[in-house]
Amino acid sequence: MRWTQAYIPTLKETPAEAEIVSHKLLLRAGLIRKLSGGVYTFLPLGLRALRKVEQIVREEMDRAGALEVLMPVLQPQEIWQQSGRFETMADVLYKLRDRTKRDWVLGPTHEEVITTHVAAELSSYRQLPRNYYQIQVKLRDEIRPRFGLMRAKEFIMKDAYSFDVSDEASQVSYQKMYDAYSRIFARCGLKTIAVEADTGAIGGKFSHEFMVPAETGENEVAHCEKGDYAANVEKASSGLPAPKVLPGGELQKFATPGVQTIDDLTKAPYNVPGGSQIKTLVFLVESKPVLVLLRGEDRLNEAKFAGTIGTTVFRAATAEEIFDGLGAHPGSLGAVSVSKYPVYADECLRGAQGMTTGANEDGFHVRNVSMERDIKVKQWAELRMVKEGEPCPKCGQPMKIGRAIEVGHVFKLGTKYSDALKALFLAEDGKQRPAIMGCYGIGITRTLQAVIEQCNDKDGIIWPISVAPYTVCITPLTVSPESALMKEAEKIYAELTAKGVDVILDDRDERAGVKFKDADLIGFPIRIGLGEKSFAKGEVEIKPRGGALTAVKADEVVGRVMEMIRAG
Repeated sequence: MRWTQAYIPTLKETPAEAEIVSHKLLLRAGLIRKLSGGVYTFLPLGLRALRKVEQIVREEMDRAGALEVLMPVLQPQEIWQQSGRFETMADVLYKLRDRTKRDWVLGPTHEEVITTHVAAELSSYRQLPRNYYQIQVKLRDEIRPRFGLMRAKEFIMKDAYSFDVSDEASQVSYQKMYDAYSRIFARCGLKTIAVEADTGAIGGKFSHEFMVPAETGENEVAHCEKGDYAANVEKASSGLPAPKVLPGGELQKFATPGVQTIDDLTKAPYNVPGGSQIKTLVFLVESKPVLVLLRGEDRLNEAKFAGTIGTTVFRAATAEEIFDGLGAHPGSLGAVSVSKYPVYADECLRGAQGMTTGANEDGFHVRNVSMERDIKVKQWAELRMVKEGEPCPKCGQPMKIGRAIEVGHVFKLGTKYSDALKALFLAEDGKQRPAIMGCYGIGITRTLQAVIEQCNDKDGIIWPISVAPYTVCITPLTVSPESALMKEAEKIYAELTAKGVDVILDDRDERAGVKFKDADLIGFPIRIGLGEKSFAKGEVEIKPRGGALTAVKADEVVGRVMEMIRAG
């Protein structure tokens, strides 16, 4: 490709909409343009890089034995109602009605579609295992699209779905996908860590996320430096601290005028440490009030709470709803002697005594609370958010918490969808059973941006060769057709192209500085420069992106470039 025939609208200034470096570079390098919030057009260079990511994904999925299909974006609303996700994912679903008044959903994912297909086709255990995948557009009504392709309303995803006869066989499928994902991200030039994760609205028994460490990431990951443990903070556990066991005694109610928060109670004249307080939260779970108890210094992990109660349909109660139910406002709440509402308590409170909590009377608290004696707990569960420095649950070493970008997610689904949508098979023993499912997603567009977020410097993108829109940029500083420089540039271009290398020839009549800056901004892995002084000595210059410039003999340049490509 010649630059003058391409469309590469680079920008000198960063558009105001871009907040993080990868979003800025996607726009400045002319890879994408915004149509509307969370909706982008891929321009030629961006599309070339995107297709290379897709090809890597396709090759590794095929290698793992998955079969490529293409499913509809337009999906009947009934199958979402059957699975139960029409309600649980209502906030992100795009819904429409056709001219016959039939209701549809624009697919944010395809568990319902593939399971409906398999239910119609599957009859015997002899047809299993199966793993189907596609690379396709998804649509989600994100409340706050941001960071370019990282959180968009329309994006491209690779989603795969496995069907097996047993849990053991399903684990084999899961491991194949896990291994394939590791290869995919390595080939894309990404450094990732696989972390235990919450299954969220997808559901299922367990899952792993593939994370790209990045300060701009929307996810927090807890991990130990020894590498024994890593998990999304929504899922993470720690070596639980011992509960507070303070001197016991009779319950004692005392006045706390003006105390509204945990922090207020830690100050004089009360001086009650956060770890010795019981924090009482009130939620409406499917419209019914429940109490959640934590130590005062801890935060609720809502994903863990959702897993405990078995639903994501809950919300924090309003101050008015709390007062109607408990007779006090936030700041004076407690669960002592409360029997009309179910109480969920964090494991860190199990066995605790000598604690302080609200008296369910505005302006009053209670001392010497014993969890076993004074509070009726319906269920104990791990409900708190882990903190940096807490011990790793596997090795005991202090954990760190860092931000990361999720690029892939693998789920062990079990029979959640096959039960709901009747994907049943006749087992070897003659009994009918639901298929055991797994699902596996990679954000293709997000992966592309994650590469840029991880691979850049002050001058622009540093593409890995595997996903660069062009591998080599040839930059002659004189471009008139009769010049020796241009003739040599054309010769090198033809030879590299014949060897299957993606090459762009910068034939613009521009200053050297403009050409070099654009090449660095876009991030071509290898730049070949041809200038009058060096060429007079029979030499051209090769510069890997982010590396040192080297002068080589003109007749050796193609061989040297091929060596660099093979080295990766």
